[in-house]
Amino acid sequence: MPILHTFVLEDMDIHAILEKYWGHQHFKPAQEAVIRSILSGDDTLALLPTGGGKSLCYQIPGMAMDGICIVVSPLIALMNDQVQNLNERGIKAIAVNSSMNRKEIDIAIDNCVYGKIKFLYLSPERLSTDIFKARAPKMKVNLIAIDEAHCISQWGYDFRPGYLHIAELRELLPSVPFLALTATATKEVITDIQDKLAFRKKNVIQTSFERKNLAYVVQKEEDKLARLLKICQRIKGSGIVYVRRRKKTQEVADYLRSHDVSCSFYHAGLPSEYREKRQADWMNGEPRIIACTNAFGMGIDKADVRFVVHLDLPDCPESYFQEAGRAGRDGQKAFAILLWNEQDKRELEERVKNSFPSPEEIRQTYQALAHYYQLGIGSGLGQHFDFDITRFCDTFKLKQLTVFNSLKFLEKEEYISLSEAFFQPSRVHFLMAKEDLYKFQVSNPRYDELIKLILRSYSGTFEQYTRISESDLARRAGVAKEEIMKRMGQLDQMQVISWAKQTELPQLVYVQERCDAKDIRISPANYAQRKEKALERMNRMLHYCSHNLVCRSRQLLAYFGETEVNDCGHCDVCLEQKQKQFTHEEFDQIMTELISFISVRPHTLRELVDSVPDHREEKVLKVIRWLIDQEEIAYDEDLKLKFLK
Repeated sequence: MPILHTFVLEDMDIHAILEKYWGHQHFKPAQEAVIRSILSGDDTLALLPTGGGKSLCYQIPGMAMDGICIVVSPLIALMNDQVQNLNERGIKAIAVNSSMNRKEIDIAIDNCVYGKIKFLYLSPERLSTDIFKARAPKMKVNLIAIDEAHCISQWGYDFRPGYLHIAELRELLPSVPFLALTATATKEVITDIQDKLAFRKKNVIQTSFERKNLAYVVQKEEDKLARLLKICQRIKGSGIVYVRRRKKTQEVADYLRSHDVSCSFYHAGLPSEYREKRQADWMNGEPRIIACTNAFGMGIDKADVRFVVHLDLPDCPESYFQEAGRAGRDGQKAFAILLWNEQDKRELEERVKNSFPSPEEIRQTYQALAHYYQLGIGSGLGQHFDFDITRFCDTFKLKQLTVFNSLKFLEKEEYISLSEAFFQPSRVHFLMAKEDLYKFQVSNPRYDELIKLILRSYSGTFEQYTRISESDLARRAGVAKEEIMKRMGQLDQMQVISWAKQTELPQLVYVQERCDAKDIRISPANYAQRKEKALERMNRMLHYCSHNLVCRSRQLLAYFGETEVNDCGHCDVCLEQKQKQFTHEEFDQIMTELISFISVRPHTLRELVDSVPDHREEKVLKVIRWLIDQEEIAYDEDLKLKFLK
């Protein structure tokens, strides 16, 4: 029978936990309300802005209540960061991901049942495995937290089909409350999250997504690098520059360094040791700026970022809002700057179009996977493989973009699951009991020194899989790394140890048995609706760039359903309006009258000014100048102003 819990806590306890483990004396807005809702046993959806402290909303009640908190998260790298952070605070936490072998997962789950683990991080796909389903009812689970909960919506920008199965935990753990957390959800997605997670009653706790210290700026710019340089020179402090292509990260960093601006670059294709060092160096303030793809930033908690610049258009407002929101988490003035031009618009439209390969191309990719991994029909269920997309595409002469997007559709239809690239170090676990191991060492002296070295260097290797470094072992033993690798492999084959070698490739998992490619079904309705939603999000992003009459913050907040907000007063639109020294309403009225007048035929400047007699001349001239600057109107060969749209 599932274990039932009561949720009772004294007021002072949650504050004591906050101060003891995190060193804070006060909660951020809405955190305490979310925590109390969970402690009352209520399913809760928490909508907090980027940097709003979502993780504490489950970590505090998870610590306060007896038992273990299960955290569902879509990114392995983020899970590992959270586990490391908790362990450093003296809180026992582990993560189970697709790079781990069955024995390793078995031991980890056992520790959650019989050990003192407080937090178990899982990808959503792990919830459906037999090993988890069999053990979950035996765990003393106090809370199920669903991070990045917007991934549950099929019509959201970052859909993960594994999230649709989370509600099945209700049958295994009927008394345990659910806490869903996200920083990016439209009204439609908010409803979808609660429905898909089978909330027992609607319960949303939300703070405004408004970031009052963040100034949004959009500039139409042809020479983006020159503009970026001026931004870096003008705004002091740490910065992030986002681009889409890996090669461009280095180009941007080289350009800034050539102009004496401290900058490094980061993308998922760099070796793990490079990524870790560059991230750590930037977190410590040197270099000042990092040029990166969107692989950088998730889980990064650097409070003093003074600006985030996008040199390429994001696909949708959700991703832009999340990335821009990494600036100014300390509450001090910061800038979110987007540079774009007409070429960016065309590239974004092409990118969204290419995100929807034909069903034939999707089936071709699936068939190639079967050949690549030599899987027969009916095999492969639950198996996971290293996946190198460059090597795969070279082998079958396929286009990477088509393959990548085909894999995304195969994932959405739950044929496969594909994790992000991340570094997973080697792990070792001794399979023999200590007495049997001693006998083996006596009988096989050539392995004796290596076994002793592992046992001296790492603790816990009999109880669980332990991270090791073959390079360190080789250095301590005074032999080549290749020799260590060879002997580790031999010990693994003899079942003395279980050795999981390091990897930094994405992991591809077959969620269903491999079927005939002709039987692959991509729902025509879902395909069409997803495309329609993607185009809608793209158009909203383009509208945000090109619409210069409404406060930037108000535009973004309106997208997420917040309409009762005031102008921010410091975005580029608001500053432009302040320079005009009259209200939005007055500006709009003058502009409407001018456009109505000039759309009939071209007029001289004097005729235009006289056409709006109810407003002061200097204000009318400012609106005319603005219309010229925005390329709404222009002088013709007769020096008359004409309408261009």
